[in-house]
Amino acid sequence: MAIAFTMKSSVQHPVLSVPASLRPSRPSPTSWSPPAVLRRRNATAARNALAVEQEVEAKVSLVRIGTRGSPLALAQAYETRDKLIATHSELAEEGAIEIVVIKTTGDKILNQPLADIGGKGLFTKEIDEALLEGKVDIAVHSMKDVPTYLPDGMILPCNLPREDVRDAFISLTAKSLAELPPGSVVGTASLRRQCQILHRYSSLKVINFRGNVQTRLRKLNDGEVQATLLALAGLKRLNMTENVTAILSIEEMLPAIAQGAIGIACRTNDEKMANYIASLNHEETRLAVTCERAFLETLDGSCRTPIAGYAHRDGDGNCVFRGLVASPNGARVLEVSRTGLYAVDDMVAMGKDAGKELISRAGPGFFDW
Repeated sequence: MAIAFTMKSSVQHPVLSVPASLRPSRPSPTSWSPPAVLRRRNATAARNALAVEQEVEAKVSLVRIGTRGSPLALAQAYETRDKLIATHSELAEEGAIEIVVIKTTGDKILNQPLADIGGKGLFTKEIDEALLEGKVDIAVHSMKDVPTYLPDGMILPCNLPREDVRDAFISLTAKSLAELPPGSVVGTASLRRQCQILHRYSSLKVINFRGNVQTRLRKLNDGEVQATLLALAGLKRLNMTENVTAILSIEEMLPAIAQGAIGIACRTNDEKMANYIASLNHEETRLAVTCERAFLETLDGSCRTPIAGYAHRDGDGNCVFRGLVASPNGARVLEVSRTGLYAVDDMVAMGKDAGKELISRAGPGFFDW
C-alpha cells in the first residue's frame, strides 16, 4: 500500500527590520555542512527506509507454484505447499508461496473425448510453458498426465509419496460392475477403463464422461449414467471417499501409468528450486513411476491407445510390474509381467522389455486406432 504524505506550508511571519550590520552572516552554500544532530536523523531515516524496503521484498513470493484450477489439482498444489513449508522454515512466512492457476487445453475443451482432441500434454503444456517463461517457479502435475518426454530446459526430480492406485466404482443402483444389468451405461473418459470394463462385461455400454470429480458425481446423481469409475487417489485427496460404492482390485482394473503419483518440475538451471523440491522426493514412488513410464515410452502410447501399468515393491523387496495394452472395444487385451531388482536401471530395463514384448505380440497395426 502506498503511503501518502501531506506537507503543510510553514506560517510566514513578518520580518523585523534590523540594520544590516546587526544581522548574522550566512555561511556560503559550499562551506556549509549539516549539524551532527541532523546527520544522525538522516542516517536513521535511511535505515528505516531500508527496513521498509526489505519488509516489502519479504512479502514477494519465494516460490510460485503453477497448477491447473480443478479442485483436485489445487488439492495437490496445496499438498506440495504444505510439504515445502514443513521442510523449509523460510517458506512458512505469509505470502512466501503463491499458487498460480493456469488453464490448460484439456480444461478448455470439455465437449470432446480426449482421444479426439489429440496430442500429448493436454493437461500440462500451458503450465510447462509458464514455467519455462519464468511466470512460475515450479509446476505440480498428476504424473499420469505428463508425457514421457519433457520440454528442453525442464526437469522433474520429485515425486511425492504415491496415493492408493486403485479405481473406485461409484453407483446409486448397483454394488459392483458385475451387478449392473445388461445395457447399463457406465461413464468414463478413460479408454483404459473402457476397454477393461468391456473386456469383462461386454453387455454394458460405456460413454464418454468428461469433467472434474464433482462434475462427474453430479452427472451420476442426475441419472445420465448408472455408474462411473474414478481414481481412488483423487477421492482421498479431496476427502470424498464417502461416495465410493466399491474399490476395484488391481486384478480387475489395472491402473493408468503413474496413477496416484504427483510430480513436481522446475527449470533445469534453477538450482534453488531443484533443491527445494528434491527434498520432498519419495524415492520408492519415483522408481515405480520411472518403470511404468519406460513401458509407456516403449509403446509410444497416446490418448488413443488403452495402456495400463503398475510397478510396486513386493514383500521380498523386489519390483513386480504388470502391463496391459488393448483394443478400445476390449475385444483384444494383451498382458505382460516382470519381476526384478528394485533399482532404477533394472526397473527401466523391465519396463522397456515388457513394452517390446507387447509390441511383438500385438503385431502390425494394433496401435493405429
